[in-house]
Amino acid sequence: MSDNESVPPAGTPEAAALPEPARRIASGYAFTGPALDLGALLWDGRCLPGAPVRIPLSVLNRHGLVAGATGTGKTKTLQLMAEQLSARGVPVFLADVKGDLSGIARPGQDGDRVRRRAGEVGQEWTPAGFPAEFYALGGLGHGIPVRASVTSFGPLLLAKVLGLNRTQEQSLALIFHYADGKGLELVDLKDLRAVTAFLASDEGRAELKTVGGLSSATAGVILRSLTAFEAQGMADFFGEPEFDTADLLRTAPDGRGVVSVLELPAVQDKPLLFSTFLMWLLADLFHDLPEAGDPDQPKLVFFFDEAHLLFDDASKAFLESVTQTVRLIRSKGVGVFFVTQTPKDVPGDVLAQLGNRIQHALRAFTPDDHKALRATVRTFPESAYDLEELLTGLGTGEAVVTVLGETDAPTPVAATRLRAPESLMGPVDTAGLDEAVRRSPLHGRYAQAVDRESAYERLSAARPAQTAPAPAPTSRQRPGEEPSLVEQVVNSGVFRSLARSVGTQLGREITRSLFGTARRRR
Repeated sequence: MSDNESVPPAGTPEAAALPEPARRIASGYAFTGPALDLGALLWDGRCLPGAPVRIPLSVLNRHGLVAGATGTGKTKTLQLMAEQLSARGVPVFLADVKGDLSGIARPGQDGDRVRRRAGEVGQEWTPAGFPAEFYALGGLGHGIPVRASVTSFGPLLLAKVLGLNRTQEQSLALIFHYADGKGLELVDLKDLRAVTAFLASDEGRAELKTVGGLSSATAGVILRSLTAFEAQGMADFFGEPEFDTADLLRTAPDGRGVVSVLELPAVQDKPLLFSTFLMWLLADLFHDLPEAGDPDQPKLVFFFDEAHLLFDDASKAFLESVTQTVRLIRSKGVGVFFVTQTPKDVPGDVLAQLGNRIQHALRAFTPDDHKALRATVRTFPESAYDLEELLTGLGTGEAVVTVLGETDAPTPVAATRLRAPESLMGPVDTAGLDEAVRRSPLHGRYAQAVDRESAYERLSAARPAQTAPAPAPTSRQRPGEEPSLVEQVVNSGVFRSLARSVGTQLGREITRSLFGTARRRR
């Protein structure tokens, strides 16, 4: 449907065919500017292809929510929106938890179901693939490796990944503050362990007198958490080359927006890790992007899948940072859509900023389900529908929609049968994914991990130069074994000079904001 199409003019046979309540709802979606076509209005059990439901391109940076029970079509909704955004030159980021979204790079397959859906909603369906890049956290899976340095990731997000409590989170922030001030780059986890061990030592504790103390017990908890984290194979996610989030803003040579797909099937059993990494990507974008005012279309639309994982057991400081990031990133031209099961999964302060809503079916089998259903209904404007009945009766690929119009006023609630994606509705085979990754111009930049000199290496290099004899083996260290990392740090002479230093130029340049992520691009 073209940008200028709208509800049929009053007095025409097509308009007369619409029931009066449906005509009033459809008039709320009669936009004059560019818009994404979501589908056609459902009213009284009928699909009305003459009443399109759309969302203006200009309001996508007002953020949104895509919600619904498992199996109701949320993934296909993301795919449908990503296709149209790409076609209009808007880059898209998708987190692909189940591996279902890689098909966006390939043309879809024609068939009876696709033709039937297209006919029901008035869609001229044409198979099409879209330019896509595939990424994988730390290279675990099929994709270009995405890594972050520990310094850049920051203490608040890392504390969330490690499962630290508020006191431990604050102590971790002190460790980062010290490392920043002394010019000690925390590139990977062994760097952080080295600095933590030093600050927990008798020599190092004196260094924190001006900024607060770090107890041995808390340092021990942090060190044990880091060790357990690494033992689960998590170390590869931290390091260099660090991913530059500007690569999410690319367009293809033909002008279409690149769809960046973060492939997560290999880490779907580590939800806390990938949900926190998604927040780092968003925070990094916020730090680096200039103010954009109120653009006609977004610079990027970021779909944040499994959003409830981000908020589970989150500290107050963490939630405040999420809220502030979502509120402020709008002016950078970035739209964020949280994808989850029910609106109650998202804190109220965040939910209040999500102007566009696509709610798929909800199930109501238990008392808790009914409570969640009623809570969801209360988040919608007054409607001509019985929303409790409607939300439990929607079919797959149907949703209740309300968006912000071109004047920023909410549109009427519209039950909608959604259009069919034009790309492949299923995963690309692994051989095809690997081939796409190898052909990517970004592969050479990120494929090979680099372990350059940082805090750990500086400590290790200083040990042979010590004039004092090497420490005697402890009860846990057999003769001939290398001392443990903690022993190396505590006994390393290099920290005496670091402790006396006034900080390097690097240390003075690091500043942190919101999540404590570093604002200095390496």
